This record gives sequence, C-alpha cells and structure tokens, in this order.
Amino acid sequence: MPATRPDPLWSLTAHELVAGYRLGAFTPTNAMQSVFDRLDAINLKINAIIALDREGALDTAQAATIRWRQGRPLSALDGVPISVKDNLYLKGLPATWGSKLLIDFTPDRDEPAIALLRAAGMLLFGKTNVPEFTIQGYTDNLVFGPTFNPHAPSKTPGGSTGGGAAAVAAGIAPLAIGTDGGGSIRRPAAHCGLFALKPSIGLIPRYDGFPEILSDFEVIAAIGRCAKDLELLRQILEVPDPLDPRSLANPISLPPLPSKPRVAFMPSIGTNPVDPEIASAVSHIAHELADAGATVETIGPPFDYDRTTSAWGTIMASGLATYLASNPGWEDKVNPSARAAAKEGAKKTTAQLTEALSTANDTRRAAAEFFTRYDLLLCPATAALAWPADEAFPPVIAGQSVGPRGHAVFTAWMNVAGLPAVTVPLTMTKKGGGIGLQLTAGYGRDRDLLQFLTSSPVFQNRPAIPLAVL
Repeated sequence: MPATRPDPLWSLTAHELVAGYRLGAFTPTNAMQSVFDRLDAINLKINAIIALDREGALDTAQAATIRWRQGRPLSALDGVPISVKDNLYLKGLPATWGSKLLIDFTPDRDEPAIALLRAAGMLLFGKTNVPEFTIQGYTDNLVFGPTFNPHAPSKTPGGSTGGGAAAVAAGIAPLAIGTDGGGSIRRPAAHCGLFALKPSIGLIPRYDGFPEILSDFEVIAAIGRCAKDLELLRQILEVPDPLDPRSLANPISLPPLPSKPRVAFMPSIGTNPVDPEIASAVSHIAHELADAGATVETIGPPFDYDRTTSAWGTIMASGLATYLASNPGWEDKVNPSARAAAKEGAKKTTAQLTEALSTANDTRRAAAEFFTRYDLLLCPATAALAWPADEAFPPVIAGQSVGPRGHAVFTAWMNVAGLPAVTVPLTMTKKGGGIGLQLTAGYGRDRDLLQFLTSSPVFQNRPAIPLAVL
C-alpha cells in the first residue's frame, strides 16, 4: 500500500516531493495541482507569478507520473515544479523582461538552462515578476506592478529575482530559477527567508536569450528552501555545453574544504552602514563557527570597493544603453530609472569600458589569491531589511543616508570576481522580513559551499524558516 499522503503538497521541499514520488505516496500530478491551488489562493496578494502554462505543466506532470510508476525518472528532480524568472526564455510563455518594450514577445525556444530543466522532467509552470531589465534591487515595473514579500506583505522581496523569491517563500513551488548579476538572487533569498546559490562564472551555459547587458557578471542562479534542493538542482544545471565555451572550463577536481575551515568574517565595508539587527545576527554565526572549531578572522573588504562598484556600474549602464539603442522610441516606454541609466551609459567612453574590464580581471586574480589564505568569506547578504514595496531602495540604513545601492554593498564583488556564493536564512524579523548571511568560496567550489551547509554543525541543524502564512 502507498504511504500516507502528506498535506499540503505545496509545502514540501523538492527532495521531499521526490521521496513521495518514489514511495508512491503521491504523484507529480498531485504536486503540480497542489501548487496551482496555492497559487490561486495567494498570488493576487503577492503578485509573484505573472504568466502561467497550466495545461503544459499538467501534461508534463502526467508524463513524469508515468515515469515514476515505471521506476524510470529522468533525474533526481523529475516531476518537481519550478518557476522561471521573466528575463529567461521559456518556449511558449511571454518574456517581457519587465518592460513595455517586450510586452508582446513570446520566445519560440528555451535557452540552455531551461532546456536542461525540461530534459530533467521538471515542471516549468510559470514566469516570475522582475524589475525592468532586472537592474534594480526591488521588484516593480510598468507592466505588472510591484511584488510583495510574503513574510512582510507591505514590503519588497528585493530584486531582481523578487518574484521567484516571493513565490518560493509563499509555497508556489519549492524552487525558482533566475539570474544574479549583482546580488539579484542572494538578496531576495535573504529578505524572504530562503537559500540561494549564485554559481561560479561559466559553469552553467548561457546563450540564445536576452542580451547579457551585465556581461559575464550575470549568471543563472537558483532559490530554494534548503541547501539539499539547491545541490540537486546544481547537478542538473552545471553541464558543459560546446556552444558556450565558458562552460567547458569547469574546474578540475578540487580538494575538499576542511571540516574546520579558515573563515574571513567581513562585517562591514568601509563606512557603509549595516542594519544593527542584521549585523548582530551574522556576528552571532561568526562566533558559532569559531566555537565549532573554525578559524575565524575579522577582516576589511579584500577588494577596492569604489573601483569594483564603478566597474559594475559602467558595464551595466553601457550594456543597457547598447540594447536600448536598437529599439527606436524606447525613451517613452521605459521607467525613469532605466532611462537615466541608459543615458548615462551612452556617455561611457572606450577608456572607461576598458578600465571596467581591467578591473574585473584584476579582481578575479586578487580573489584567487585571497582564497589561498582563506576557505570561506562570511558577510551579511544585505545591509538593510526589506523596505516598502513601491520604493526602489531604502534611503536610510542604521540612521545614515544611502544611495540606490546602499542596501546591496555586500553582493556585487562576487559577480565581478566570478565566485560562487550562497545565502543562508538566519531569522525573520517582525516588520522587515528575513535576515540572511552570505558565504563565498573560491572559484569552482559551488558544490563545496552547499556541502558545507549540510555538514557543518552550525548550519545542518538550524530550523528552517517556515513558509509565509497569508
């Protein structure tokens, strides 16, 4: 007899769903329908999912159901629902990039990461909301409006993968795939009480989609409710592809991280403010790691913050300007912040672009040297708690005025350096959503980061942040 069916299925993690499929306790069709029921009940409140393929997802679920009954699953995540960020090409569903410029665009193909998920039997049921061109740290646009944080309903889930984070935190599928160009996966995961993985540059193939306006700083990335699910997803996505030579440069087998690693703790970056609740929670983890036997050293930033930030901004603005220049009449269709960024990008000189690329190369070499002395870098994932959903950024952090990227100071370096990084949820605040920390390792140590989370006594037994109640 099949095992007793747990309820509701939308509340289960990906590996719990798979365990149920294997036992015959329930099916991918049951799971997909449960996710749709949850979506119908709460999506109007959070505006996370902006396009759906109900019929296609249920057809795919039925095929997965047959495979599990025959004992022939396509992968370790066959039949698991996953949402897709609206800047990724998913055949048959709109890809608006959050912009009126693309409101009628529906791609006729999957880009490589999506094709890998489809080949693995995963249920690609819908698209998640983004800020226009995915260049801001909150989620709102002129097409679909704002997305709300399920744990703090008047606040933002962050951005640019805010729709994906809000969906997972609310029970609309256990996993979301998106992109991370400057923290776009890691910060929303922190705000929504979730785990996230930003992979090393090049490990997941990428082409046949929107122009890469952030160059190789932006990578395919994922959000989930636990590190185990992210590892299962990583194994599906990190596949060499001859059409993307970067993916052929997968690192050789590296020695494992020590069980008692050398941890560099970066509590702040210069005079940039950090919310005291965040600072306290992350500092507490640093002490726990030291108590567990890790060597923990408090450090300042191992990079030139101003130079790295300038390089990131130059690449982003010039990339956006180049893309929009091929769209006549764009000025009247994009939001004011995108318009301003594009106009600033159009002014960038060849010398400035060359300097930005030189900075990226210097940063990557310096990062490689840094991780010969340390195994992990520990820091907050965000400098601010979640702020009102209709505001682009928090203007004040810890009583100090900040600019548009003040909340995001801890994340862009990892993109410029090309390093893997994970977000780990720590706690949930009463008014400002979640607090998360960030762990970074040397290039190619994506798997090692996730294994550390599942093996370290500091992290392996931490209670999960409950799904949002709406």
